[in-house]
Amino acid sequence: MTSPAPQSTHNQFGNLPEWDLSDLYPGVSSDALKSDHAFLDTETKAFEADYKGKLDDLAKSGGLVDAVRRYEKLDEKFGRIGSFAYLNYAQNTADPDRVKFLGDTQDKLTSLSTRTLFFTLEINRIDDAALDAAFAASPELAHYKPWFAELRKSRPFQLEDRVEELFHDKYVTGHAAWNRLFDETMSGLKFDVSGETLGLEQTLHLLSDKSEDKRRAAFDALAKVFAENKRLFVHITNVMAKDKEISDRWRGHTDVADSRHLANSVEREVVDALEKAVRDAYPRLSHRYYQMKAKWFGKDKLDPWDRNAPLPTSDDRVFDWETAKTTVLDAYGQFSPKLAEIAQPFFDSGWIDAPVKPNKAPGAFAHPTVTTVHPYLMLNYMGRTRDVMTLAHELGHGVHQRLAASQGELMAPTPLTLAETASVFGEMLTFRAILDKTTDPKQRFALIASKIEDMLNTVVRQISFYTFERKVHLARREGELRAEELDKFWMETSAESLGPGISLPDEYKSFWTYIGHFIHAPFYVYAYAFGDCLVNSLYAQYEKSSDGFAERYFDMLSAGGSKHHSELLAPFGLDARDPDFWALGLSMIERLIDELEQTQP
Repeated sequence: MTSPAPQSTHNQFGNLPEWDLSDLYPGVSSDALKSDHAFLDTETKAFEADYKGKLDDLAKSGGLVDAVRRYEKLDEKFGRIGSFAYLNYAQNTADPDRVKFLGDTQDKLTSLSTRTLFFTLEINRIDDAALDAAFAASPELAHYKPWFAELRKSRPFQLEDRVEELFHDKYVTGHAAWNRLFDETMSGLKFDVSGETLGLEQTLHLLSDKSEDKRRAAFDALAKVFAENKRLFVHITNVMAKDKEISDRWRGHTDVADSRHLANSVEREVVDALEKAVRDAYPRLSHRYYQMKAKWFGKDKLDPWDRNAPLPTSDDRVFDWETAKTTVLDAYGQFSPKLAEIAQPFFDSGWIDAPVKPNKAPGAFAHPTVTTVHPYLMLNYMGRTRDVMTLAHELGHGVHQRLAASQGELMAPTPLTLAETASVFGEMLTFRAILDKTTDPKQRFALIASKIEDMLNTVVRQISFYTFERKVHLARREGELRAEELDKFWMETSAESLGPGISLPDEYKSFWTYIGHFIHAPFYVYAYAFGDCLVNSLYAQYEKSSDGFAERYFDMLSAGGSKHHSELLAPFGLDARDPDFWALGLSMIERLIDELEQTQP
């Protein structure tokens, strides 16, 4: 199977959908967009004049709820404009007009939002007793109590107002600017694979090709280009890690990942327990599986380009778009007709962008936009079983975001640790549906192996990434890091996680450079492992007893960010603070490996 060329809307996969962003705005020059910019300019000035320096009195007089509602409306406008600018850019990251529009929009929004920055800072200075009295006196204000509770967790790390303003204003020339440089550099890279010039997505795609020659050629091309551009990626990594260290030091965070834990509404001890449980399980999971896979390939050790290679017995089916859509919706519908009903509009209304196109943002994501519109899904669809799983995954995010929208703009966002729940659950439903329809023993074997590999990539690999990031950020506190040090950290954590079944040649040392999460959201990666283990535990509960499960599941998704993970998991009899919780999630992966070993054709 050759690597697919950039796709037209209609191609060998059928009629692939593209985004219709008009639900946000008709266009970059539309009157609606200009009107919302004007609204923000006027209303942020009025908001600042009406409330700055007065929130303590408003809490006592009962007027605080009106301020919160106005703030929420402003937040919705900021989110709508920002989402439109980013999604417009993601469709073609090399288009200078789209790049300029995104940059100008970020500048304007940052400037305008500086006027409202005081609001959350002043809320955190209100006395606890006064705020509790305000909640008791106003049920309307008490509705927002979860938002206040999350906000006030940051009180110990809040800085003086003028410093907060400086951090806020410099975001567009700091974090956002370096993110954009990374994204535009990465999306513009070209790889010479056996004489054919390909982009990053197409080259990475070849690492799962059946032909070892093509996999090796793709690996060599990736290694060559990553090495050639390493100087820039080393610099970006150093700048971003130092920028985070400065912020953490000023705010008083003691551990390099504490700010992420705070944003995720998860305790450090829970994440430490997750990391330890997964690392302790490496020998039983990834080490064992990759040694088995090496034997299937007739090798003493797998080469790095074999890690995601399809098995010799794998199914070569190509899923056209309609088949992928039906497969996922049917799997969702078997769990609950309501789930399929919520997912259906994504396919009918221009909410998915599926074709592979030059300079389109790589990978896949679900952008929640704002609660008054709907999410948008980005895919780079290539027709494999894994692409169907990616569709199921991102669609799960979209369903979650639609359900959580009922919480309103301030409480709909879900902490990253729970944000992967619906996506991974959707994948599991789709995998089980495909497996149930597969009767050929060799195809079943290959499907289970593929699922195990996806779970290893989600749990083992992401925890390895987290360990790598910890090494990088801790070492950066001591001084600027050379490429050799970053390469060393990468090779150490890769060898630990992948085990003796995979050889790691010197060329592999540059592969840390393309992991966007390291730049976009430091320490985000453990959320994937958290979500996968959580869903494995959830699915085990579902298999034991499905009675009432769907209702509890929808309640959990609909809560958005209004409840702590302990509250959301309690109805399922689960507790992430219990060490056995992680053991239960990891045991599902181990059982699949057992099944594979016993049923090898």
